Amino acid sequence: QVTDGGTIKQKIFTFDAMFSTNFSQMENYRKREDLVYQSTVRLPEVRISDNGPYECHVGIYDRATREKVVLASGNVFLNVMAPPTSISVLAADTPAPFSRYQAQNFTLVCVVSGGKPAPLVYFKRDGEPIEATPLPEPPAGTGSWEPRNLLQRELDDTKVPKALAAQGEEAGGGRAPGTADPPRGLAAERGPVTESIPETVVSREFPRWVHETEPIYYSRHTQAPVSDGTVEARATLTWTLNPQIDNEALFSCEVKHPALSMPMQAEVTLVAPKGPKITMTPTRARVGDTVRILVQGFQNEVFPEPLFTWTRVGSRLLDGSTEHDGKELVLERVPAELNGSMYRCTAQNPLGSTDTHTRLIVFENPNIPRGTEDSNGSLSGHRGFRLVLALTLTVILELT
Repeated sequence: QVTDGGTIKQKIFTFDAMFSTNFSQMENYRKREDLVYQSTVRLPEVRISDNGPYECHVGIYDRATREKVVLASGNVFLNVMAPPTSISVLAADTPAPFSRYQAQNFTLVCVVSGGKPAPLVYFKRDGEPIEATPLPEPPAGTGSWEPRNLLQRELDDTKVPKALAAQGEEAGGGRAPGTADPPRGLAAERGPVTESIPETVVSREFPRWVHETEPIYYSRHTQAPVSDGTVEARATLTWTLNPQIDNEALFSCEVKHPALSMPMQAEVTLVAPKGPKITMTPTRARVGDTVRILVQGFQNEVFPEPLFTWTRVGSRLLDGSTEHDGKELVLERVPAELNGSMYRCTAQNPLGSTDTHTRLIVFENPNIPRGTEDSNGSLSGHRGFRLVLALTLTVILELT
């Protein structure tokens, strides 16, 4: 076996036909190989490390002198294939907020590991293959590639009065003044068609704009060699997200490979968050307790990962901030003043947004005398307590 680019030639077997003996030099490989019919080597369990060239050397010797008379050799290259071992679909740039007023780009990333040679990776939507426009290669030397914004335009034109819109159409021959035909090509330069919605209508689930029902997809494929000889393949799918048609859409990443009898696949369903489930610990909070409010899940399976924002209705949070990010809100040493306060949790991803509220009820703590809290809800020191006790005893003694 030829290794290290031809610098090392490791003997596998030697067969001596003169004495009908054979010798194995594969102790380091635990003798996985067998010698069959004197001149055939069998590899019963092929590994990636077995990939590479092999040589066979044949020598004819003179019986009397045992010197080499003829020496010939031949070679063959063993190309070992390995099927992919894992496949996953992720969302790039998550968690990300939801916008009702501006179109957002969305990117799915399919990661396939453990294959050799590199597999063929493609995307499907609702079971139908997606025809995507290839994106250019990233600049040399960049460790990672981030999809550029294909669309960065403010799309909220619903606040234009209908009378002004009508005047603009008349003056511009059916088109509002100051507008032009959108350029063709990339979705970055194509303006979506907007719909006019009355100003009184406010939607928390869907944006106030719509664009063409047929999205334009862009894809990119990269390959990175791994130290064990396999390849990690990444495929990205980018398009301008439309929550009205992309919500609950099923996307799948499929892989074809010569070592697979049927394609591998991983799938995700794009879903906006719905009905967050909130728990509060402890359930009966007392003055001085540390309260934890946690989002444990939703009424549905949410993808991509949501962004959580906590606020206190009508006031600031206990630490003085206006909002807090994360699945959990911690209120340390709650004072009695927080009794009845309302907390709002906003969960959102690029497909939609939803709110839920919970009210904090703070009970009196029998272990803490009333009036011994400072402005932050923490207990006053023992020195102040001893001073009150001393004054009380002094008054009692004077009265007696």
